[in-house]
Amino acid sequence: VPSVLCLGDCQLQTSCRIQKCTTDFVSLTSYLNSALESFDLEFCKALRAYSACTYRNSKVCRGNLDYHSAVLGISDLMTQRNCSKDGPTSSTNPELTHDPCNYSGHTEARKHQGVEKTPPPTYLFCGLFGDPHLRTFKDHFQTCKVEGAWPLIDNNYLSVQVTNVPVVPGSSATATNKITIIFKSYQDCTDQKVYQAVTDDLPAAFVDGTTSGGDGNTKSLRIMEKVSGKYVEMHARYIGTTVYVRQLGHYLTLAIRMPQELVMAYEESQDLQLCVNGCPSSERIDDSGHLPLPVMGQLLPQSGAAHPRSVYTLETATTKCHEKMLVKDIYFYSCVFDLLTTGDANFTAAAHSALQDVEALHPRKEHWHIFPSGGGGGVGKGSKFSVGLGLVCLILVVFL
Repeated sequence: VPSVLCLGDCQLQTSCRIQKCTTDFVSLTSYLNSALESFDLEFCKALRAYSACTYRNSKVCRGNLDYHSAVLGISDLMTQRNCSKDGPTSSTNPELTHDPCNYSGHTEARKHQGVEKTPPPTYLFCGLFGDPHLRTFKDHFQTCKVEGAWPLIDNNYLSVQVTNVPVVPGSSATATNKITIIFKSYQDCTDQKVYQAVTDDLPAAFVDGTTSGGDGNTKSLRIMEKVSGKYVEMHARYIGTTVYVRQLGHYLTLAIRMPQELVMAYEESQDLQLCVNGCPSSERIDDSGHLPLPVMGQLLPQSGAAHPRSVYTLETATTKCHEKMLVKDIYFYSCVFDLLTTGDANFTAAAHSALQDVEALHPRKEHWHIFPSGGGGGVGKGSKFSVGLGLVCLILVVFL
């Protein structure tokens, strides 16, 4: 209720961007050294940029006390530093421009604040699809039960929770039928935004009906519908994060890329994150390794009854998956595994699209494919999995 009552005032407050003007000014001047000869020149350029920013916000900020204080403060500083009102501004120098709602620019900003040898940001990938198969931020591949609601991600910037339900009676395998994503409020870049998708309801908007966060110009957070009711993308520019959500058949898939420093920004109490630490050992269908194939027998009913209904044999499942995926990596074998477990051909598309999402979001091409023989490694003739061993494992665990 308080958030509803606040809505009108909150919108008025966020439309006045004086705080962003001030933040930009602080960022532009924080690296300056007053002992250098260029200090006054650069400081005046930053002041003129600050003044221009306040001018652009003059209409929407008329009743804002911070705005009026900033205008007076700029005037006083210009007098003290003998700055002319006309002249170049810091915004004309791309090396000094820093947008706090653009994560990709943070590294460049740090460089110009005197931080030497600043490495480029490291991005990590996590994906969930199928029965379900989890690829963690560490590129570990697991197959898990995790029935019910589980957190994939829970850090200071983003929370992602999935709900998994049993796929077929008598099997431990589950699949995702609900995804909830919370983009937490961040400075002036966005208010908190919640996205929720369930089977047969994949909206192209957040729960509050909006399609973006931040003001109308920057859109530091936005949601885009790629295929109506089947595929949406969310781009959070302020935290350098991209999220894909798809529905394939009756179930949902998720893929996300996020900067490592933000992934690791969480409290000790938030350590249960499947994308960060993988599934608990008690929830793993696969063995202690990263591959589900050698231990698929755990999916069978404890009574030793026949495998749950499937119209696929090992041969036909392999053929079906090979139509979509030519490389016999872990995504291929996950496809075979899912077809034998469920008999649902939609899982073929899920595995294929999961690999496409990796190729679109994973920053390191040499790690796109994971092969059962090594749990990771690049694409190449020498690293391709020996089909015979995998098929023997499949035959043993599926048909015994």
